[in-house]
Amino acid sequence: MTTTGRFFCADAARTRGDSIVGTAPHGTAWVLIEYRGGWPADGFDGLDLEPATKALVFAAARAARARVLLVRRHGRTMPQGPPRWAVLRYDATGAHRQHWGTWGRDEDLAQIAPALTTPGEPGGRPVVLVCAHGLHDACCAVRGRPVARALSERRPDLVWECTHVGGDRFAANVVVVPDGVYYGNLDAGSAVTVVEEHLAGRIGAEHLRGYTDLFPPQQAAVAAVLDRFGPAGRHDYAVARTFRDDDGWRIRVTGRPPGPAAVGKEVGGEAEIAIDVEVRARRTPQRQLTCRGPATSSAVVYEAVSVRQG
Repeated sequence: MTTTGRFFCADAARTRGDSIVGTAPHGTAWVLIEYRGGWPADGFDGLDLEPATKALVFAAARAARARVLLVRRHGRTMPQGPPRWAVLRYDATGAHRQHWGTWGRDEDLAQIAPALTTPGEPGGRPVVLVCAHGLHDACCAVRGRPVARALSERRPDLVWECTHVGGDRFAANVVVVPDGVYYGNLDAGSAVTVVEEHLAGRIGAEHLRGYTDLFPPQQAAVAAVLDRFGPAGRHDYAVARTFRDDDGWRIRVTGRPPGPAAVGKEVGGEAEIAIDVEVRARRTPQRQLTCRGPATSSAVVYEAVSVRQG
């Protein structure tokens, strides 16, 4: 609660010390639709578009398990040219796939459906998304827009504001796609540092919510490895094995930590190590987790209780 009596979920979460680890939604494909008008509270769902086209995009995205987000550039200056759309896919090899197009009529968005079923162009630059969806949750606007402004000043060609990405209480949230990396609890200063480090191939643990190609316990395991050995590139570590028992998960992470952090077997001239991480889960007490949510609910917290080099 603020002094005015208004509840802000991100303030409450930081006061409680809510863990952000393992909170990235699972997925490896994204549909981005530039929409320069006002965003409805439910994003693309709430747009008044031509019904058949809207249904086609929904069905194709659902079949591909892709997340549909509205995007726009930060600021009040109207961009030149027609709005854009994109289909971005994560690839474990790093050869990400991208489709980009433009639209002027609702029917033009039908191009998204075939783009979701074809490979697309490999490579391309990453896209940095900042959740600034104020009608969905106030904290996304209050905390997200200053972050979008700071990042846009540094990387105007890469940064877009976007609709709801999940985890309102961790605002400001930044997602780098198609890398599929979620960051949270950011402000303008830390966001610039985190994104610049990410683009330089150094992902750290401090603001990391998780990698979207991994499930929450695996996300927690990789975060624990990054915390132990230091920042690393998006593909420097891989989850080699996951075993669940009554107590939680035992997860083996393999990779090449930066510097002389560990000794392992030589793979291609570099030392590869194996790290075994034990992860436990617990439920939090009932709390109000979003600004707009009238009801309380609990969250699952994933914690690495042991990190050992194999």
